[in-house]
Amino acid sequence: MRLLMLGGTGFVGGAIVAEAVRRDWSVTVFNRGVHGRLPAGVHRLRGDRTAPDGLAALAGGEWDLVVDTWDGAPRAVLDAARTLADAVPHYAYVSSGSVYAPPVADGTGEEAPTVAAEPDAEDGDYPHNKAGAERAAVRVFGDRALLARAGLILGPGEDIGRLPWWLHRVARGGDVLAPGPRDLPLQYVDVRDLAIWLLDRGAEHVGGAYNVVSRAGHTTMGELLDAAVAATGSDATLRWTAPEPILAAGVEPWNDLPIWVPRGHEYRWLLEWDVARAYAAGLVCRPVTETVADTWRWLREVGQVPARAGRPARAPVGLAPEREAALLAGLPA
Repeated sequence: MRLLMLGGTGFVGGAIVAEAVRRDWSVTVFNRGVHGRLPAGVHRLRGDRTAPDGLAALAGGEWDLVVDTWDGAPRAVLDAARTLADAVPHYAYVSSGSVYAPPVADGTGEEAPTVAAEPDAEDGDYPHNKAGAERAAVRVFGDRALLARAGLILGPGEDIGRLPWWLHRVARGGDVLAPGPRDLPLQYVDVRDLAIWLLDRGAEHVGGAYNVVSRAGHTTMGELLDAAVAATGSDATLRWTAPEPILAAGVEPWNDLPIWVPRGHEYRWLLEWDVARAYAAGLVCRPVTETVADTWRWLREVGQVPARAGRPARAPVGLAPEREAALLAGLPA
């Protein structure tokens, strides 16, 4: 298989390139050539897809599959798709559940409406960029476009820092504010499982939209944090706390306490998708213990969460130590 990866040095793109190399595919990446390293044997084409004639390096090429993770202006996906229309038979786009139009109900499936977005838009927020990019890929490739609507993505290489924050916090030891309940179901996809599924389906020329994330309850908040304690070898004490006092203190689920969204919260749907279609199409998700242990091993190698490739900086996730300490001090012993 000949893979063209648009990008290829960030979190998801890097995992896709690594999986394709593991399969001994012929891999070409197209990017600006200013971020990250590539595995040996990967061919790089340089270009800036947002610049005039920025796609010129793609001229004359032929591939079996193109994968795109772009989250900027949809126009860039439309331009790339048009450029590649005769060079590749199948376009796989890594999208997001953020494309669903609010309010989003728990158990949302692929048939739910998405936000109104134009495929040739020059700007937009994240949901509109992703939805517009989906439409751009479909406008050019039709049913030869595969839309992988990823949910929470964890694993080695994570450049937002949700699981890394928990790992660093647990490794620091002491009393850790553990947001309950312990059995709160979580839903995520390991980036490597996303890469495997995407390349498998792309090679089969599968089209259409899929929610690509584990089943709700693949793991729990308790299992995740227990795995973090085990992976780091920490002497941390998990202080399990009901959602009510945490929310009353102004703590924001998902951002202040990454990954955690309690039942009844308006964003709980982020951990409650309908994924029957992806599982029927072969999605397999590895155990949380493997994801956590491998992420900790990677973190110890790199030292810190890497900058997000080609994207503006975003606010860091996680509670500041002094704020966590104040919350813990106000809890019953």
